[in-house]
Amino acid sequence: MKQIHKIGVLVALSLTAANVWAEGTLDAVKKKGFVQCGVGDGLPGFSNPDAKGTWTGLDVDVCRAVAAAVLGDATKVKYVSLTAKERFTALQSGEVDILSRNTTWTMTRDASLGLTFAGVNYYDGQGFMVSKTLGVKSAKELDGAAVCIQSGTTTELNLADYFRANGGMKYTPVVFDTSDQTVKGFEAGRCDVLTSDQSQLYSLKIKLSKPENAIVLPEVISKEPLGPVVRQGDEPWLKVVRWSMFALLNAEEAGVTSANVDEMLKSTNPDIRRLLGLEDPKGSILGLDDKWAYHIIKQVGNYGEMFERNVGAGSPLKIDRGINALWNKGGLMYAPPIR
Repeated sequence: MKQIHKIGVLVALSLTAANVWAEGTLDAVKKKGFVQCGVGDGLPGFSNPDAKGTWTGLDVDVCRAVAAAVLGDATKVKYVSLTAKERFTALQSGEVDILSRNTTWTMTRDASLGLTFAGVNYYDGQGFMVSKTLGVKSAKELDGAAVCIQSGTTTELNLADYFRANGGMKYTPVVFDTSDQTVKGFEAGRCDVLTSDQSQLYSLKIKLSKPENAIVLPEVISKEPLGPVVRQGDEPWLKVVRWSMFALLNAEEAGVTSANVDEMLKSTNPDIRRLLGLEDPKGSILGLDDKWAYHIIKQVGNYGEMFERNVGAGSPLKIDRGINALWNKGGLMYAPPIR
């Protein structure tokens, strides 16, 4: 019976994917009235359900922005919690319309999985978290350590590269399927060090019963551009997701916020008027309403607002903007113009 059920599920997923690809995701989303969003399995600040089951986080807000652009309502999202091992299959099969869960953009993923990255919503890098009792101040002191890692991530490969490049240091990997399992393994003493993207380390640290007993080491050993992913070959949907992210950045650069966007409708600034759909180009070239960006900003805010409430000064994580600041503030965040 289990085998029959498994075959039935696979057939259903195949049919779902075929229907989505034949119709196009943008049209399918408009028809069903919601965005099916693949998110993480519980990472505060990025994608995490609160006590009432409401999903919040930087990655969650990307999906909310897309829903606002397409449907005029940022609440029209259904979330699917996915582990790192499950995420790409779920997108490939059509189970989700967009994957937005701290996923690193790499050449292999971009070129060999039938998927396309729509952009970067957080620039990150891999780091190490250790217990203060270990008495180390640098990752170069970790020779012989047991290291907790989440499976199905770039973390495993980066770790091997780093230890090999630094004198062939030895380590014992302790692998888990989910981020929760990884942090519990670390707290239980199954490993000396937990390695992951630095953003994830800060998120996992606040889950510890005694977060003050752990420190994040200074080394950043990789480039981890994180961003949403869609299926390859679906250009209209890719453009909607990509320009929804660009609207968030352009809004911050122009000083348009959720609080002042209605007042900004009176602006004579050409950049702001184009952003808010008051002058060409109109939303129709994306298959959207002319107020698509207005809906994003009014309901979700601009990128700066998203950052601050989810991972920045207004959040428990208190992460500095750093390289995630706008390009004209010393960061890497840069969006093409709306014109």
